[in-house]
Amino acid sequence: MAKVTRDDVARLAGTSTAVVSYVINNGPRPVAPATRERVLAAIKELGYRPDRVAQAMASRRTDLIGLIVPDARQPFFAEMAHAVEQAAAERGKMVLVGNSDYLDEREVHYLRAFLGMRVSGLILISQGPSENAAAEIEAWDARVVLLHERPEAIDDVAVVLDDIGGAQLAVRHLLEHGHDYVACLGGTEITPTVGDPVTDHVAGWRRAMQEAGRPTEGRLFQAPYNRYDAYKVALELLAGPDRPPAIFCATDDQAFGVLRAARELRIDVPGELAVAGFDDVKEAHLTDPPLTTVGSDRPAMARAAVDLVLEDGVRLANSRRERVKQFPSALVVRRSCGCA
Repeated sequence: MAKVTRDDVARLAGTSTAVVSYVINNGPRPVAPATRERVLAAIKELGYRPDRVAQAMASRRTDLIGLIVPDARQPFFAEMAHAVEQAAAERGKMVLVGNSDYLDEREVHYLRAFLGMRVSGLILISQGPSENAAAEIEAWDARVVLLHERPEAIDDVAVVLDDIGGAQLAVRHLLEHGHDYVACLGGTEITPTVGDPVTDHVAGWRRAMQEAGRPTEGRLFQAPYNRYDAYKVALELLAGPDRPPAIFCATDDQAFGVLRAARELRIDVPGELAVAGFDDVKEAHLTDPPLTTVGSDRPAMARAAVDLVLEDGVRLANSRRERVKQFPSALVVRRSCGCA
């Protein structure tokens, strides 16, 4: 059977191939409703399937959006990637996902690979301050939107959360339960990184403690972001002589590790130890006890990132206020903090 072409569709619909193209691509010119219906009916009758490769070569763009995340195994990034995929589908786009594994060279690898595929745009959840990634984006003159994190080295449009304010909400809430102080499980970086959410979570913890007149020295503990390594850090911390009365964790995954360590050491949560996290991943509902945490509207953030990366001239905003879209944080109270 001969392959059905756009010419065949045009002949059956009684119109030009250009009009068929406008219907298939939703533009760039409008098509009268009656004509559109004839074209769609002809496409259905003939079983026409557009050649997406040819379209991409002609337009120098594909129907793909690249998404680079640090580690899709972590619940927060998995949920954010799913939200981006749903938002992209609403715009008729598909998503390619690459994991940087928190490595600069892998982030640059996926930048080159996705941009070389002529993606419509690229959403980057960066692994950290990457001058190499910034140079790569500049070299391609790429349409990139930063999501969740805005490294200082990469000057592109960003969709972020009020991380400092969210952390303050959680720590203030723990202090309101009457605890002398709140310890913090931060990240692994000794030197603060500008634009890193975990760095901002630690900053929010410091502000809330200082507002309450509580010292922070010796009460910040480094821990990897995942539950498994955070569990090991928590075991040592909770088994020591200076066990804190409350812990704020920079990520929910870290908090899951703390809850597991407390259970093994037979420390009652929240009776003997209050715990709060940050991210409000779905699993936070199912921990024992359910985890108090800081949440955000991830679907709205994902839609904003997709809308921005597909918007013409997204890189032309000329002020930081226009270039950064910040979403509010919200405290999600459950039982791990001591609330009924």
